[in-house]
Amino acid sequence: MITEPSPAFIDFEASSLDLIASYPIEVGICLPDGALHSWLIQPHVLWQDWSESAEKIHGITRQTLEREGVPVAEVAASLNRLLRGPVFCDAWTFDSFWLHRLFRAANVRPEFQLESICLLLDINQVRLWTSSRQQVINRLGLPVHRAANDALILHKTWEKIQVLTPGSVL
Repeated sequence: MITEPSPAFIDFEASSLDLIASYPIEVGICLPDGALHSWLIQPHVLWQDWSESAEKIHGITRQTLEREGVPVAEVAASLNRLLRGPVFCDAWTFDSFWLHRLFRAANVRPEFQLESICLLLDINQVRLWTSSRQQVINRLGLPVHRAANDALILHKTWEKIQVLTPGSVL
């Protein structure tokens, strides 16, 4: 039985892992009720970085983004419409950088706070996280490194941890 209300989760895919030049190419969220939303992000005119090795991991081409991506202002507005309060991620350094790049390019501020999933977990839950995440990935059978899938994996792993550690206190 899940004892805590579920938080919202967010995940980004990016042009590369370069924390100077990279930019977000896809964002996915999993809301507390499990609803998923995701957007391919049309590259802003100033965003030129591209990594072939990153493309091999996430499978998204720059041409796909240019053809099917949503403008940064629309993505930022959608995130602000759907999210309030803390939203959790599992790679805060990278995700906060890409969130900032997205909202800066859109010239708006996020109406939610990005937080590390570590703030939700006690020491026992941290110890169980990696193996529980892998079990969730295996059970769901979803490809990883796609933003909505990864946000759902965070949500389902958090739920699993709640069941495995009833009564845990932060």
